[in-house]
Amino acid sequence: MDGLEASLEKMRRAGLADAAVETFRHYYEQLVAGETGTLAESAIEPLDELPEFEELPESDAADVLDRAVVIKLNGGLGTSMGMTGPKSLLEVKDGRTFLDVIAAQVLELRRCSGARLPLVLMNSSTTQKASLDALAAHAGLEADVPADFVQNQEPKLREDDLCPVQWPRDPDLEWCPPGHGDLYTALQTSGMLERLLDQGYRYAFVSNVDNLGAVLEPRILAWFAAEGAPFLSEAIDRTEADRKGGHLARRRDGGGLVLRESAQVADDDLDAFQDTERHRFFNANNLWIDLEALTALLDERGPVLGLPLIVNRKTVDPGDKTSTPVIQLETAMGSAIGVFDGAVALRVPRRRFTPVKTTSDLLVLRSDAYELTPEHHVDLVAARADRGAPLVELSDEFKLVHDFEARFPGGPPSLVEAERLTVEGDVSFGGDVTVRGTARVEGPSQVEDGAVLGD
Repeated sequence: MDGLEASLEKMRRAGLADAAVETFRHYYEQLVAGETGTLAESAIEPLDELPEFEELPESDAADVLDRAVVIKLNGGLGTSMGMTGPKSLLEVKDGRTFLDVIAAQVLELRRCSGARLPLVLMNSSTTQKASLDALAAHAGLEADVPADFVQNQEPKLREDDLCPVQWPRDPDLEWCPPGHGDLYTALQTSGMLERLLDQGYRYAFVSNVDNLGAVLEPRILAWFAAEGAPFLSEAIDRTEADRKGGHLARRRDGGGLVLRESAQVADDDLDAFQDTERHRFFNANNLWIDLEALTALLDERGPVLGLPLIVNRKTVDPGDKTSTPVIQLETAMGSAIGVFDGAVALRVPRRRFTPVKTTSDLLVLRSDAYELTPEHHVDLVAARADRGAPLVELSDEFKLVHDFEARFPGGPPSLVEAERLTVEGDVSFGGDVTVRGTARVEGPSQVEDGAVLGD
């Protein structure tokens, strides 16, 4: 427990709020007690069906839209893609960044509805300034609440003795975010939760900044408010591409909904976890929260909501696998579905889940398979509406954004007629390349201007 006291003291010296410190204590004590965060297959049962978005009544949600806020998780630097600034400032479509598209979506919703509809970012200390500067370029986006709040941080723990790791060559690497489950603590410790309620906001739509399919949908908001549920999670049908992603299920002991992430799965349950026919519904991480219900739950439970622990094992320097092994204590924001009594889930179309986690995702989104609509939605073009997005797999030579863009100097190939594109090795693409059907390109090679690839 010396490691716990050293960690708590480090957090206090850094000026972290008491609620954040006590939340860390809670999970540290769980770790020491042998808690692994696993959720056994025997403790849950699959979901056969969920309420359907397509069956919701048409509604402009005029009576509740003025009490809604859009919150985007914006703490990441995109380091896995070689970025050093906020991932949300990466160009994704027609010369616009994630934040450009999101800001335009919010402004369009305001224009159509007359609602206040603030856009609020959950930043990290490393994304805050650049992101707020970028938002300032969008005239009229200001609201009656601050534009952001900052997530908490916690010490990384040495794997061998659970003491806070020391890394003098870069002390910033001694810290990590507590997972996006910190959303609830950070809303409280920053004062943002109280400010939103004071200004008359009750409903929050929360999603990742890199998922441009996650647009506030008035029909869902109206249904959520009418149901009186405290919490709603959007779910999509799992495909083979989602086998490693978190799924929704129901507890056998009490019947409540739960989210099970891959980090919570024991080896013996891995096959069942990845069975997309057994566990049909994938967590899109698009959440709807009744802020009054959240406040009541925080008052009832104190600073610790009790989200399931996720033990994340890494190295202190993520870019150096030989550096000190560490443990990061994390939680997932979607797992709050298991702590709100009466929480619900809604099956939504896959178009509401368009994340960009890799340069392969980025290539598809930048291509002509997607379009930016007049409402500033990023949607599949009509020709692909029934087939879904093409599958692109780029090799490690394309992993970093700089290397990726250098290999597509003429822009992305046409993918509107493609089903699958696989690229292995050092390959560069000329301009006006078209992919039809299934194509595989192996390097080193140069794809000439105007080339047609496929089948």
